Amino acid sequence: MEDTIKQSLKVAGKTLLDYFGKINKIGIKENQSNIVTKADIESEKAIVKIIQSKFPDHNIIAEETGFLDKGSEYTWVVDPLDGTSNFAAGIPWFGVLIAVLKNSKPIMAGIFLPLYKDLYFAKKGKGAYKNNNKIKVSDEKNLKNVLFAYSLDYSEDLSKTEKESQIIKLLVNQVRNLRSTNAVVEWAYTADGRLGGSINQTTKIWDVAATSLIIKEAGGIVTDFNGEELNFKVGKEDYKKSFSFLASNKHLHPKLMKIISKVFNE
Repeated sequence: MEDTIKQSLKVAGKTLLDYFGKINKIGIKENQSNIVTKADIESEKAIVKIIQSKFPDHNIIAEETGFLDKGSEYTWVVDPLDGTSNFAAGIPWFGVLIAVLKNSKPIMAGIFLPLYKDLYFAKKGKGAYKNNNKIKVSDEKNLKNVLFAYSLDYSEDLSKTEKESQIIKLLVNQVRNLRSTNAVVEWAYTADGRLGGSINQTTKIWDVAATSLIIKEAGGIVTDFNGEELNFKVGKEDYKKSFSFLASNKHLHPKLMKIISKVFNE
């Protein structure tokens, strides 16, 4: 499985680089923030082909093609291009994510940032690595000393956007600086300690299955906005459900939860 994840990430990364800077047509999915390009489709085809050739009896959840249910205890979760809007605009904040779940629990995961040739990998209980070098989240105890990422999308629910704005207002006055790429780089940089943490109120399983394992194996804490562990038990009817996502270290996570709770409990 490890070899398959790494092979798939690199093949997908090469596919994306072949299209980067050349996209002139995009498709709109659910809303104006959710788009798809030919690069997404071709990257996903390449990944799924490799997985099916090695593990034909395993389930696959892939962002563009949906849920292939084989009734297996193993499920591969694929995001062939995270950061599509950035990619389509020629901005280098994008990557590929692949996770393997066993009975809904992530046991292995990888992230690849093809422009930087950075490959992140983690096995449950074995730590997290970037290009074969062990990584860990920031040790910082004070929010004022970290860069922090907060990303959000268009929403038809204005009350949701208003609450996000309230969180951002509180955060920006407590951290060194706030950043927003709305892409996998935020989670990779949280795992390797460059960012003090990251928040995203609306993610999907293909965004966070790999992410959550890598950050946790790097010593971080990952929860939803209620402080609960993310539950990846999904089926054909609910695999598109949304997750709120908060990742940081053990020192900063409680402080961030306090900010979120203040906004949502007002």
